[in-house]
Amino acid sequence: MRDAASFPLAQRLRAPGGAPLGDVFSFLSGLYFRGKMAYVRAFAGPPAGLPGALVITPTRGLVPPESHITLELLREFAEEGDVALDNPRYRRPLEEHARALDGAAGPGTCYVLLGSIASDKYVDVLTRIYGERLLFPTDFVGRGDMSRGGLMLRAAKDGPELEYAPVLGAVRKGKRPPKLEPRRWKDST
Repeated sequence: MRDAASFPLAQRLRAPGGAPLGDVFSFLSGLYFRGKMAYVRAFAGPPAGLPGALVITPTRGLVPPESHITLELLREFAEEGDVALDNPRYRRPLEEHARALDGAAGPGTCYVLLGSIASDKYVDVLTRIYGERLLFPTDFVGRGDMSRGGLMLRAAKDGPELEYAPVLGAVRKGKRPPKLEPRRWKDST
């Protein structure tokens, strides 16, 4: 966000056309969001005409990761976007977009939440709309952000797709599983 930042993503974010939301969030969130993006590219199977992924944003509801955002919008997210159930700037657009998506996708469509399931900030809003059709990877239970990111990167690279279960009625908090084995992602040659 600094004017002096000269790397390509910062320059694109400051340009009139902005930068892709997925690229910006991957930069800000590191491994976790990169894992989400890789996983979606590998396994998304949306209904015809709908995006394979949507990002929950602090003030704009559900936004495709390829949508461009500007520095001004990123500042809006930071300054006005408290991701909390009692914040109407967060909750209302998310509810509106989730309902519209459900109407466009049709009855019986399931949705996979790759965000945190341990807190209600996403789960409360989305389960009220999608009910038992809101699923999550069961291997997420007990894992922190970085571990979930690593898990998704591994699944995207090597398979298989993670197992899903409905969020409603699921154990969402649990004992921390063993750490993932360290892995070399780049060829050493």
